[in-house]
Amino acid sequence: MSELTYREAVRAALSEEIERDKNVVLMGEEVAQFNGAYKVSEGLLEKFGPDRIVDTPITEAGFIGCGIGASMLGVRPVMELMFWSFYSVAFDQILNNAANVRYMSGGLINCPIVIRGPANGGTNVGATHSHTPENVLANHPGVKVVVPATAADAKGLLKSAIRDNDPVMYLENTILYGEKGEVPDDEDFLIPLGSADVKREGTDLTIVTYGRCVLHSLAAAEQIAKEDGKSIEVVDLRSIRPLDIDTVLASVTKTHRVLIVEEQKPFASVGTQLTFMIQEEAFDELDAPITRVTTIDAPAIYSPPVETEQLPNVGRVVTAARAALKA
Repeated sequence: MSELTYREAVRAALSEEIERDKNVVLMGEEVAQFNGAYKVSEGLLEKFGPDRIVDTPITEAGFIGCGIGASMLGVRPVMELMFWSFYSVAFDQILNNAANVRYMSGGLINCPIVIRGPANGGTNVGATHSHTPENVLANHPGVKVVVPATAADAKGLLKSAIRDNDPVMYLENTILYGEKGEVPDDEDFLIPLGSADVKREGTDLTIVTYGRCVLHSLAAAEQIAKEDGKSIEVVDLRSIRPLDIDTVLASVTKTHRVLIVEEQKPFASVGTQLTFMIQEEAFDELDAPITRVTTIDAPAIYSPPVETEQLPNVGRVVTAARAALKA
């Protein structure tokens, strides 16, 4: 085990997979000579050369389309978006082409592409750079969506994504890049897509969450344990599609109360779908209505103190958890 930052864990996964498979390439804006907009690819150009680490123009539709075409011919491209907010520029390429090619070819053509980059608010970059599109992406059959919260998950999920034969949307978080954690050194350390993880065990309330909200939820659970003596279980989805509903239901059956915490806006979010799935499969297990903490329903606010309160935070999770425990 090594202690790595989230950024270093992503870099390690990229390096190991590029070295392991000659068909893996990294492409995107400034990934080569500038070491990536967030320095994730630092040192990879020197290690693997310009044929494997490829700078692209600032044209998301163009280079994502290039990656999709290459993947259909046997390349395994990892495409870096500077912000997931700009997926909309390549919407047709991702969701009309990559998502459908295996189905439309009767399974004859795969599209083993990974599209990765940050998707989060909280950095005061305004509404056009702060989208969290995991719900939109997951709505399309043929696409897989993962949102790692820890350094270990970042490495294990990315390696699995690169080896997967379907398009995988890999959503990172700029605020998490500096977070440290223990990461296995094993070059075959893989976390299967579609496997949730119980980050903290508990008996009184289940918090279902993913991404940076996992950290908020763990901190809130610790605070409530100390101040209220209540035991909260925190389930990290890790994958949005495929979604590990069995792990969620097992926790619900144990605690009988559910709080969903997500950085999504509340309307038609991942949590909306999750709420339906829980009540459909485990309605009789619930002792109280399912509740949620989401981003307040407005475009991302530029003001730092206001955006902090717009997004889920530890205080908001504590308040909602206490209400759920008393319901």
